[in-house]
Amino acid sequence: MRMAARPVRMAQVKRSKYRAVKETVDGITFASKAEARRYAELKLLEKAGVIRDLRLQPEFVLCPLMMNMQIVPLGKYRGDFAYEQHDDMTDEWVTIVEDVKGFKTPLYRWKKKHVEAQYGITIREIR
Repeated sequence: MRMAARPVRMAQVKRSKYRAVKETVDGITFASKAEARRYAELKLLEKAGVIRDLRLQPEFVLCPLMMNMQIVPLGKYRGDFAYEQHDDMTDEWVTIVEDVKGFKTPLYRWKKKHVEAQYGITIREIR
């Protein structure tokens, strides 16, 4: 008796949760093409002197005010970019944090609010 041939399954490439396609620029792999594109833009702005101190993946520890007289970390927020930009009104360099977003999850929204309140900064969302 002859057995039926089983179909051969091809290995599938694992896709990102939100269908983002990774891209590499300057030897750095970014989570999406949009993030890689923004990095290239920021590098040009830094080279032109419009911004300075460009950092990738800035990390902020999330803490409540205090519990039993101790600071207790709740977690972390990691942005995509941080840099300083000159503010002509105050003649000072101001820290800017950016997050390239295609989809805003409820957890992201909560972390964004927490970081902005705790650190007194504004996170710019780039699409």
